Amino acid sequence: MNLTQEKKDDVLIFRVGMEYLDSTVAPALKAAFLLAIEQGEKNFLVNLCEVAYVDSSGLGALLFGLRHTLEKEGGLKLVCAAPRVMKLIKIAHLEEQLPVYENEEDAIQAFEE
Repeated sequence: MNLTQEKKDDVLIFRVGMEYLDSTVAPALKAAFLLAIEQGEKNFLVNLCEVAYVDSSGLGALLFGLRHTLEKEGGLKLVCAAPRVMKLIKIAHLEEQLPVYENEEDAIQAFEE
């Protein structure tokens, strides 16, 4: 899986460099979230600019990260969700729980508010 991480301010940015966030990728993303939580991170930003499709496993991985960040009084935000990804988020009624921003700077700013 092509997953990179970068820390900016108090936010850990995960950049998913694949076209699909599905059952082949979701376990690795969940493991990365868990490791980051164990290392004390609590604010996650997931950049989906290269992702065209998310299935239920991918959505489950995002919700896994969200749940664990909320337990640490942090949060998870998304950047650059493709129309098909947004459709799945809306079908699942998760727009408020998984806010989507146009760019990383706006999402990082939202963590500070």
